[in-house]
Amino acid sequence: MADTPPTYVLYIDDDAGLRRLASRSLARHGFVVTVAEGGAEGVALAREQRFDLIAVDHYMPGMDGLETLGHLTALPDAPPVVYVTGSEEGRIAVAALKAGAADYVVKSVGADFFDLLASAFAQVLERAKLERDKHAAEQMLRASNARLEALLREVNHRVANSLQIVSAMVRMQSTALADENARAALEDTQRRITAIAQVHRRLYTTNDVEQVDMREYLRALVDELGETWSSDAEPRTLSLSAEPIRLATDRAVSLGVIVTELVSNACKYAYPLKAGEVRIALSQVDGDQFQLAVEDDGVGMDVAAPARGTGVGTKLIRAMAQSLHTIVEYDVGHRGVRATLRAALG
Repeated sequence: MADTPPTYVLYIDDDAGLRRLASRSLARHGFVVTVAEGGAEGVALAREQRFDLIAVDHYMPGMDGLETLGHLTALPDAPPVVYVTGSEEGRIAVAALKAGAADYVVKSVGADFFDLLASAFAQVLERAKLERDKHAAEQMLRASNARLEALLREVNHRVANSLQIVSAMVRMQSTALADENARAALEDTQRRITAIAQVHRRLYTTNDVEQVDMREYLRALVDELGETWSSDAEPRTLSLSAEPIRLATDRAVSLGVIVTELVSNACKYAYPLKAGEVRIALSQVDGDQFQLAVEDDGVGMDVAAPARGTGVGTKLIRAMAQSLHTIVEYDVGHRGVRATLRAALG
């Protein structure tokens, strides 16, 4: 086993007799002691040499203990300081602790004083070690978290890129089909892939790799849906009102797919052969929940009637809502179609 390295102590006191006693007594406790006869000399020594601990007496001519303490604590990588006071000077001890002293010892006559001083040194050194260990552990934890976040960001980047490739493949396949129904089904699939890819794109382009800013996400998603569904012949205006709610990745994906399906349905069926608006709103309600509303002022729908298309969209909406532990409800009193859902934020 390696020998324990020596502990270097600087003892500052204007009393020559106490300096000699300190050197002998503290050496018996295993400390390597350097003495200084005043504050100015002590500060100069502390600048030149590395000490593990410093003891400072309060009453000294010229630069007193508190002034000396101020200079010592201002040094780069300053060692802990134990302050030495008189027996009836509690207020001075408090002032020293507030000024940065690690501990204090009441000066007394006899060997007991140096035993107490050595004991204070041992406690201060132990606290300093614990603080260093804590700091090192926190640094390691921060470094580990940074590596994990970088890895997650890279994973999200790769997933987004892969989904983009899949989306491009689906688009190529749809353009090669003559069957209008088959082409429309693949285009719907492409939009669903895009909704999921947008989540992962948000995760790798922001500092938070675990949650999605739904306002920014929905804004990008709604912009893409608007470019898809709006044309000169049948213009569609998509308006978004969203609060800056943050959701975990899986919940963001579910909500994004629901928005894609509801907006697509509105754009397809609400305004036959004419212009129209679709409004999307996301807000926080009751403190720990969010509410989504997608509405139009179109021809309306019969909720009990069978789906107009393949029915896949309706099944997806239901499945995504179930993953959020909620359901999508339709306001029968609304002029067109108004679909809402409410779910927990976490």
